[in-house]
Amino acid sequence: MYHFFVESSQLTSDFGEVQITGSDHNHIANVLRMKVGEQFSVSILSDDSGKELFYEISSFTEDSVIGKLCFIEENGHELPSKIYLFQGLPKVDKMELIIQKAVELGAYRIIPMSTKRCIVKLDDKKAVSKQKRWQAISEAAAKQSKRGIIPEVEMPLTMKQAIEYCKKEAIDVKLIPYENAKDISFTKNIIEGIKPGKSVAVFIGPEGGFSEEEIELCLSNDIQPITLGKRILRTETAGFTAISWLMYHLER
Repeated sequence: MYHFFVESSQLTSDFGEVQITGSDHNHIANVLRMKVGEQFSVSILSDDSGKELFYEISSFTEDSVIGKLCFIEENGHELPSKIYLFQGLPKVDKMELIIQKAVELGAYRIIPMSTKRCIVKLDDKKAVSKQKRWQAISEAAAKQSKRGIIPEVEMPLTMKQAIEYCKKEAIDVKLIPYENAKDISFTKNIIEGIKPGKSVAVFIGPEGGFSEEEIELCLSNDIQPITLGKRILRTETAGFTAISWLMYHLER
């Protein structure tokens, strides 16, 4: 079943009817060629409840698709905790893959970081262009995986700015995979101690990892070092692994 995101203004006050407009109207009518009687689901933007509303197409107009409410699924598809992925900027187009898969796995927000060992350097103009592209990828992945929200992709931050961001958001648990962390049982105990409702930040370095100064800065700001196993993971694999472990633990 196809899934879309709508503003609250596109719904009647009792959710009984929805009006799909803009690019989604074109997608339904001209790309998917859906017909009256077919069903789709929607989530409401700026609504963190994660509820999913199911509609049946009742009619088409020149610029909209009208749907009648079938039922509401209150639980939705969101994790019971907000996961923030702080990702060191990788080479080439790896960031697009990272965003896509992090959204599918349940990340709440993705914050690119420009760190000391990042090969990619973005000026303000390029950063704005990249952020728009990354946000579009997040939206597409959210639709595909039937997320209740579209995870926001922030503008790139420095490591110091990222740590301040954590403080501003009052994130409860902050983790950084690090080759000198204790063994896997220690990581297991930390993750199993995270209760549903607690927010979690995961810091992932670029291809060259974090510098010693950046690690020290993290440790001095209560960011807990963990291990993801005995093997060295690529930057695009490390974030997936950490979020997957969190997803498994939080959804049990």
